Amino acid sequence: MNSNRNVWRSVLAGFAGLGLLVWCVLLAAQEQSAPKFKFDPDWPKPLPNKWKMGGVTGLAVDKDDNVWVLNRPNDLTDIELEAELTPPLADCCVRPPSMIHIDKNGTVIGSFDAPQGHGMAVDSKGFVYIGQDTVRKYDPKTGKVVGEVPRTPERQPGGGGGDGAPPTSSHVPGHGSAGPVAGFLPSRGGRAQPDAAAQAAREAAIKAFRVKYPPTTPMIVGGIEEIRLDEPARELYAADNYLGGRVMVFDLDSLQFKRGWGAYGHALSEMSSNDADRAYTPGGPMPKEFRGHLTLNVSNDGLVYAADRNANRIQVTTKQGKFVKEFILAPTTGVGGSTGGVMFSPDKQQRLLYISDLTNNHIWFLNREDGKVVGRMGSMGENGGQFFGLHMIAVDSKGIIYTGEVFAGERVQRFLPGK
Repeated sequence: MNSNRNVWRSVLAGFAGLGLLVWCVLLAAQEQSAPKFKFDPDWPKPLPNKWKMGGVTGLAVDKDDNVWVLNRPNDLTDIELEAELTPPLADCCVRPPSMIHIDKNGTVIGSFDAPQGHGMAVDSKGFVYIGQDTVRKYDPKTGKVVGEVPRTPERQPGGGGGDGAPPTSSHVPGHGSAGPVAGFLPSRGGRAQPDAAAQAAREAAIKAFRVKYPPTTPMIVGGIEEIRLDEPARELYAADNYLGGRVMVFDLDSLQFKRGWGAYGHALSEMSSNDADRAYTPGGPMPKEFRGHLTLNVSNDGLVYAADRNANRIQVTTKQGKFVKEFILAPTTGVGGSTGGVMFSPDKQQRLLYISDLTNNHIWFLNREDGKVVGRMGSMGENGGQFFGLHMIAVDSKGIIYTGEVFAGERVQRFLPGK
């Protein structure tokens, strides 16, 4: 009898062990599987009023799951603006407003024309925050500025920053810019010898500016790359591109500065003004400070994910700036880097990170816990579902992905969850 009991105990233990093994395998498969999406060719509908969209530099989903698109009308070239001439030389096109509001069905339901910028967010009351030379809060009904984050009165000598064509001071009907990639292409005929005296003067001016405005400056100094809102905490996060990038946190109501940090959680007082600390070669060691084009997002469990695009990495900190960990993504990527916009999967645990990649033109899916790549979507091209300058990414409450492109893309696309 005891022998039979021992046999049954062994059998039951075997079944229990097998069940545990199957459960672990299923759990591991779940953790490692990437979601599937299908390109939606019916969204958005054609834009009204002969508008032609410029490069997309901001993308946000509001509380109603409608989409706000910040675009750069100044990216458009002469051949795209011939309907503005008198008499028109073509049926299309004309400059659009910089801010376009599109509903779930793909229909434009609103717009307003603010100075073009980079990065945006929308709060639960519908106010729109646009990154320009600082963060400005707009009433979407009137397009009027109702709040502004403080910034320095001076700009760093040499300027720079931002993707694509520079803004122009005035609009001449039918006349556009050199195009959205003009600033990324080397001039023909080789490189001229730099003027040593002019270069030395520029470097001296930059050094003097950085002395006057050290990393601890409690306001925006450079340009804005990204804006995120933490409404429960009544805080606004902005990525200031000064000194390669600073995470800056402001009170959402007063718009006054609260705290900030640099790479690896460096306090602003610890940040380096030496450009050698931002030097980076693709595939090489990580720089001590953020390299450039910093974007960010805040998770439900209170972690800040800062994507340092030009260094192919994502750093994770607490909301107070304490460094937690770092993920490296496609480290040999050059030029524009791999780690663009940061979004989360729609599940409560936000199991996955969705990362838009401007250079490789992928959406990367990463395990949020350890940063491991579990999949990717998209390739470079001009067909629907492909990307040519994948710049912005947003996710609505149902897990639908929206993307915005610069360069030759200049469009928004939608991807529906599927099998």
